[in-house]
Amino acid sequence: MYSFDLVRPTSVADATAALKKKDAKALAGGQSLVAAMKLRLAQPRTLVDLSQLAELKGIKKDGNAVTIGALATHAEVAESSVVKAANPALADLASGIGDRQVRNMGTLGGSIAHNDPTACYPAGLLALGATVRTNSRTIAADDFFTGMFETALKDGEIITSVSFPIPTQAAYVKFPNPASRFALVGVFVARAKDGVRVGVTGAAPCAFRSKPLEAALGRNFTADAAKATTIGASGLNGDLHASPEYRAHLIPVLAARAVTAAGTTR
Repeated sequence: MYSFDLVRPTSVADATAALKKKDAKALAGGQSLVAAMKLRLAQPRTLVDLSQLAELKGIKKDGNAVTIGALATHAEVAESSVVKAANPALADLASGIGDRQVRNMGTLGGSIAHNDPTACYPAGLLALGATVRTNSRTIAADDFFTGMFETALKDGEIITSVSFPIPTQAAYVKFPNPASRFALVGVFVARAKDGVRVGVTGAAPCAFRSKPLEAALGRNFTADAAKATTIGASGLNGDLHASPEYRAHLIPVLAARAVTAAGTTR
């Protein structure tokens, strides 16, 4: 580690002002940033601790959507009676992130701002057509994730909450790395009145929607239709854990399991 200044604002306005300092970084749960700092992959001069911002907390049902504060921990999302009732697939996704310590410290906002290629939440945001709210605007999930560890967030912009439309059917299934519990491949399938959306994480440098699966499941929402869909390996990740071809094979297999897990229309 190395020396840095720690600022603890009590309002979003104060946090925004603090983040205007040179080399300032927002600190939420710290599960990604602190690890990066230990490895000297990130060296902020100032850490802006968001933990005191009540405006970024809370979970509520808001019409036909569930709105989750950016500082909601994975454990809070997983255990929320509101999320379980309205969108159990999202609660299930949160329950499978990391280990108990990570779930009790890591936050929704921190996860999507970091945008790790193997993180679970991005697949959920894309499949559910979520909206990311910041201190200055709203951003559709389709426009939010822009590349490996890259998002549409501007310097000093703070995620305040995420709004998840309530689907009629949904499920998330991942093939986890046995050590890290990150997704080697994860597939979130969501069906709503306006169609089917499929979010994929772990397979490419950035989470993405699978248009071939969306088209197939839009015509026939069955596991067989998902399994019969061919996914190309071009552009997919290859590493010591899995080749691009293997990841391409996993995507429709996991999508089929997600369709089965989604069950009947609610």
